Parts: sequence; structure tokens; C-alpha cells
Amino acid sequence: MSQIIQWFPGHMAKAFRLMRENLKHVDIVFELVDARIPLSSRNPELDDVLGDKPRLLIMTKTDLADPERTSIWRSYFESQGLTVVSLDTRGHKTPQIITKAARVVLADKWQNLEEKGVQDKAIRALVAGIPNVGKSTLLNHLVTKNVAITGDRPGVTKKLQWLKTPTNLELLDTPGVLWPKFVDQRVGQHLAMTGAIKDQLINLDDIALAALKFFRDYNAEAITTRYHLNSSIWEEKSDVDILLTITEKLGFKDDYDRASERLLIDLRRGKLGRYTLELPSDHIGEVVDD
Repeated sequence: MSQIIQWFPGHMAKAFRLMRENLKHVDIVFELVDARIPLSSRNPELDDVLGDKPRLLIMTKTDLADPERTSIWRSYFESQGLTVVSLDTRGHKTPQIITKAARVVLADKWQNLEEKGVQDKAIRALVAGIPNVGKSTLLNHLVTKNVAITGDRPGVTKKLQWLKTPTNLELLDTPGVLWPKFVDQRVGQHLAMTGAIKDQLINLDDIALAALKFFRDYNAEAITTRYHLNSSIWEEKSDVDILLTITEKLGFKDDYDRASERLLIDLRRGKLGRYTLELPSDHIGEVVDD
């Protein structure tokens, strides 16, 4: 990928500061990651911010992800000592699943409190994650009403707010936070493909070509079926030529930027089927030679 994606808006720097200031007020951190990009969607700077605060890792958007790969990632994260839940955050059992998992993480602390006579204490959690990871959707289903603004674009939540749930959680919502620079450019690609980075900050055709390269090996049929292509096109043409063919098929003449945008919208909305862009063995986040 020729484009180096870098950004660090001021509200994100402020969010890190607010997280640090409010950590002392919470019992646990709910860290959300996108099940389609489980490693690329983990902010490496959160570890420094959160320290040793108890953590629950929540894999979101599993309805869009490859279920087999989701299972692999769950096992991987659990091998790292993390408590993990993976779910479609819109599910009606989401509040019970999250609350139960949080109580497992805090079991020792809660037992000590009960021994001291403290009963039915609410769990106070800080909810953190990158832009567009599904925090607002999760919060609305935990609270069982629309209290957090949702959207299919990054950067919707810009300030901190406390929310209470019927299952005795008190949640501190935080803005989606990225980090200043992606050392491994695959991280930038994956974040852009899934919509965590605003389209205005990327070259859409670069990201569309990265998506085609992935699907060439992962599920080429999804592309040929969606855009009515001959299956032999993968042997006959390069990714660039395939993008141009898709542009023509969509009736966009030579406007491949428009076709790139359409392909990425289809990808993000699940029109190309369920997919997970990475596996633990890919070593995402490490420096790679181009």
C-alpha cells in the first residue's frame, strides 16, 4: 500500500487524558474490538492508559465476521489471559451476557466486598474502543434505549457520558480512539476497509484493491457473484483490471473511485458475505517489508 495513513485528531488526545482521569472511578474496562479485524482494532496505546485495570474483551460485529475465525481469535485472546465474549451486540441477551462476564472478571473483588457486607454494588465500567467498533450500538442495547448516538461512520461519539443499565452496570462511554501512526500498514488497510477511518482521509482505490487482493484468496466467488463477473477473471486479470471491470459492470464508465466506494460499502455492510481479514498467525502490527 503506497499511502501511509496517519491521524490524531485533537479530540482523541483529549479522550486519552479523560480516560486516565476517570480510571480511578471504574471497576473494569470493556475493551471492544471488531471481530473482522480483532488485532488491527486493538489500540496498542490503551495498555499504557489502562494499566492493570481489570478488562473484559468484547468482540463486536460477529454477525459480519467469519465464525470459524472468530472462534480462533477467542482462543488466542484467552491464551493471553483475557476474558472474552463475542457477540452481535444487537442480540436481546447482550445485557445478561456482558454483565455475567464482567462479574466473572471481578469475582474475587466482589467476594471481598460481600464479605465486608457490601451487597448489590453496581459494576462501573469504562467502555473503550476504536471509532466505528460498535460502542454506541452496544451501549444502547445494554441500557435498552437509545441514549448513545450511533452511525456507520467513525467519530460519532465525541465526549464522555455515564449510562446506567437495568442489569446494574454503570457505564462510562468514551470517544473512539485511534493512535498516531500505524507501523504495519496492513493495520491501516484493515481499519480503512471496515470503516474505522473516515473515507476522506484515504485513497479509496488503494483500499478497494487491498480488498480485492484479500478476496482473491479468501472468497473470490463473493466478488464474482456480487458484480456478475466470470470466475476465470482471477486467472486472466490483475486486481487493477478487475477493479476496472467492476467499474464498467456497475455502469460507472471509467469512474473507478466511485466503484471503489461501492465495493467498500458492500464490504462493510456484509454484501460480500461474512469475512475476517486477519488471523493470529498473520502477525498484524509488526513491521513488514514492502
